[in-house]
Amino acid sequence: MNAIILAVGSEMLTPFKTDTNSLAVTERLNALGYDVRTKLVVGDRLDDIVSALRSVIGRVELVVCTGGLGPTEDDLTRDALAQVLDVDLEVDPAILDELRARFARRGIVMRDNNARQAQVPRGVAVVKNANGTAPGLLTVRAGTIVALLPGPPREMTPMLEGLIRDGHIPARSGGLFRRVLRITGRPESEVDAIAHPVYSPWRTQPIPITTTILAVLGQIELHLTAAAPTREAADAALTPAVEALCASLGSSVFSVDGRPLEAVVGDQLRQAGWMASVAESCTGGLLASRLTDVPGSSEYFDRGVVCYSNQAKVDLLGVPLALIEEQGAVSEPVALAMASGIRTRAGTVVGIGITGIAGPGGGTDHKPVGTVAVAVVAGSRQSVRTLHLFGSREQIKYQAAQAAMNMLRLMMIDART
Repeated sequence: MNAIILAVGSEMLTPFKTDTNSLAVTERLNALGYDVRTKLVVGDRLDDIVSALRSVIGRVELVVCTGGLGPTEDDLTRDALAQVLDVDLEVDPAILDELRARFARRGIVMRDNNARQAQVPRGVAVVKNANGTAPGLLTVRAGTIVALLPGPPREMTPMLEGLIRDGHIPARSGGLFRRVLRITGRPESEVDAIAHPVYSPWRTQPIPITTTILAVLGQIELHLTAAAPTREAADAALTPAVEALCASLGSSVFSVDGRPLEAVVGDQLRQAGWMASVAESCTGGLLASRLTDVPGSSEYFDRGVVCYSNQAKVDLLGVPLALIEEQGAVSEPVALAMASGIRTRAGTVVGIGITGIAGPGGGTDHKPVGTVAVAVVAGSRQSVRTLHLFGSREQIKYQAAQAAMNMLRLMMIDART
């Protein structure tokens, strides 16, 4: 069965708001066996919403539309549905009474515009909203189930679950099941060149597996999707597929269970009983922030120091000024001195140092923007390298932090062998 998701709201056509509902709806529908063929974002214009609804009804078995059911003049989804169905909007007395009672319970005066939420296209079923004031709407047209749900996730998600539970959105036999491999340290073209001979035969096996490769900042993702009658059947196909790709891609695969790199490195540190500390220049504390984003990180993370100026590197880490003057602040010797300095002062097993040029200015012909030196010291082991990164200032900082964690991850793998 196929589905289309329609997200309504002009705010999602600006740089300030992202359509996150579609991600949650897609995940839920995939588990029911729906293949989401298209996602559309439409602004708050009546003619655009009408056009979008007309273009998708009759094409697929299910359309889930989110947003545009509120009380304001730009909430026009119910009006658009009425126009598409060629019926009038009628006030539902039960909804209106519930709205008034809800406002009364909260001691708030109900404004006249809230009554708009009691308008229902004639012949369309109402979906109750236990977490807000905007009811949903449900109808079938030209063989397509059309579910209109409010935009706030805390309202939309339980209403969607209710429609599934009550059978209004039926499940097909089986579902779409997905595994994701996360890879770092290799470019997308190299990952695909290695992985393609492995995964290409899977498309014709009894339970076919489709593969999508995605380039994400600082990493590559391989998404494996299997259409199967049960989770067990899907796992029987997906597990050896994941194992085959891991064997081919080796240690560049850092996660097959959804964990980000900082969680993987944190688990490694916890298992080894090691504490880590970091000294950051160009990343400005981003590495420490990411490591401490993980719950329980106090078990393995001691401290982070942002030493942006040369003097801070001398004062806080004991980096010799002569070394900075001789090698330059952005150099492997200085990065190594930073890692050793923070490790000594913190008394931790692991020390990481990062220094670089994040841009957009400050680069030279010899050391252009994106030049970053990263050093990791752990016990008697040490690793240092110079990176040549591309992108905006924020992207360079993120990639530098990613590379530092990956260097530590690989060092800890080597330490176990």
